[in-house]
Amino acid sequence: MSFRRTLPQILIHLLLILFGISCIIPLISIISISLSDENSIIQNGYSFVPQGFNFSSYAYVLYKPLQLLSALKTSLIVSIVGTLISLIITAGIAYVLSREDYKYKSSLSFYVFFTMLFNGGLVPTYMLISKYLHLKNTIWVLILPYLAIPWFILLLRSFMQKIPHSIIESCMIDGASELRIFFKIILPLAKPGLATIGLFIVLQYWNDWWLSLLYIEKESLVPLQYMLYRMINNIEFLTSSTNAMPPGMNTSIIPAETARMAMAILAAGPMLVVFPFFQKYFVKGLTVGAVKG
Repeated sequence: MSFRRTLPQILIHLLLILFGISCIIPLISIISISLSDENSIIQNGYSFVPQGFNFSSYAYVLYKPLQLLSALKTSLIVSIVGTLISLIITAGIAYVLSREDYKYKSSLSFYVFFTMLFNGGLVPTYMLISKYLHLKNTIWVLILPYLAIPWFILLLRSFMQKIPHSIIESCMIDGASELRIFFKIILPLAKPGLATIGLFIVLQYWNDWWLSLLYIEKESLVPLQYMLYRMINNIEFLTSSTNAMPPGMNTSIIPAETARMAMAILAAGPMLVVFPFFQKYFVKGLTVGAVKG
């Protein structure tokens, strides 16, 4: 009888172990390739153990460390400032939409949902940001477009709807203002949901290179992802076009594949460090309300 009870648990544990291994294997493979010799990768293919162990790919990526540090600083500023402001705006809109006593709840919900289906288009958006708002070549052009993402608003609204309305009513009876209720009561209770949405928002800012491609021309404002994107394009151009190479220069000395993996490690590294601090709230934010009891 005990074996019948433990067998499903053993199977579930084995399934989770296999799933965990399948998530770790690509990361190990990327690290191994980034530490391998380019010629060994071309001749022998990928492996989980570095072939011809060297740091040539990292030396290539870190050839201009000051430029890399400047791009990293820009990405950190955009991610931190953008996430904090976006969380406040997203939480404010989500809280309003979660209130049953709000008169224009349905109209505002439709407006938020409508923006998920249609947008202004690339050309009108570019003209608005460049000619009318004058945000081109400023750090705010990397922050403002992602301050209120409709999907995150609706996701956080669903979480805040789980907060009993009787708590809000009791605070009103005690004379608390709307702002005091929002900052002192709602936000602390919504901490798991805020952590979940916050992780999504910081990933949105950290991984974005599209806004930089459109609006940034100053080298001092280039974020990390866009700098790595340009480096990958340069590598592909040099390795695919023989006319672009200087006379007598061999394309095999360019660590094309290993450099891509090194860039992936540099780009994903900070987020891998941040995620464990959000993990507890992230899991709770995804599962709260799923099971009643």
